[in-house]
Amino acid sequence: MKRRDFIKVASAGVIAPSTVFIEPSLKHNKNNPIILSTWSFGLPANEAAKNILDKGGNAMDAAEEGARLTEADVTNSSVGIGGLPDEDGFVTLDSCVMDHTGNCGSVAFLQDILHPVSVARKIMEETKHVMLVGKGAKKFALSKGFKEKELLTSKSKKEWQQWQKERREMTPHETHDTISIIVQDKNGDIAGACTTSGWAYKMHGRVGDSPLIGAGLFVDNEVGAAAATGLGEEVIKTNGSFLVVELMRQGYDPKEACEEALKRVIKKHNGNPDFQIGYVAMRKDGKVGSAALKWTFDYALLKKNKNKLFTINGMLTK
Repeated sequence: MKRRDFIKVASAGVIAPSTVFIEPSLKHNKNNPIILSTWSFGLPANEAAKNILDKGGNAMDAAEEGARLTEADVTNSSVGIGGLPDEDGFVTLDSCVMDHTGNCGSVAFLQDILHPVSVARKIMEETKHVMLVGKGAKKFALSKGFKEKELLTSKSKKEWQQWQKERREMTPHETHDTISIIVQDKNGDIAGACTTSGWAYKMHGRVGDSPLIGAGLFVDNEVGAAAATGLGEEVIKTNGSFLVVELMRQGYDPKEACEEALKRVIKKHNGNPDFQIGYVAMRKDGKVGSAALKWTFDYALLKKNKNKLFTINGMLTK
């Protein structure tokens, strides 16, 4: 078809859209709060988030509190205090938040501050910026009243010292990693948070997907939300969480959207990626879904006051 003929046909409305967009009749789930998070440590995070909702807090309040609980858990070696350090022995933290209006905040390569998720929220609400990193993020945190705290525990230090003797590269699948939490409150509004100490023994200065809006987390209140866990570099390459939300906009249900996003990763790695990615997704009507590449993946779902852990097999697990 010649260009001028194409324009004539298009202007006449003959050409059908290439995608089917989410039904406008799909309503927001209201008066039935839902909390969705990654891994088994999502169970207590969900309870902390629910407590905030029960006290009248909104989705953003709840998501932040759930993430804060995990950040403060010294037994968790992949989030916050007690996290395994980078190759130089420094615990560096990445985190982001996104609310139902599309506003967002983020910190990366933050050191010596216990709650990066709360710093990210301060950036979102009190500055014109989205992301602060490194020394600048720490300076901002201190200016807002956050206190310095040693995040490297004796247990994590001993593990790092042992690792130095072996220098074996760890994978996110071995150490787990991010907690991502998505909350829908009684008004049907959705918000999310994502926080991690990142890949154990990573290169000093490495930043993963967790603080990157669209990679580790994305919220669109008119569609839903998605969040990621696993090898951040590969999530970044496909802008994974944004992709999952856009697929839901096109009519995929949450599980199908997660699977389709992972199929693109699988294709790029000739059908056999040697790493893990897991996605969780929530649609505005309250439907949730999840998918992972390999092995197994756990997610926690609190719905109708029941908090339950689900284990799914990876798409490539036989």
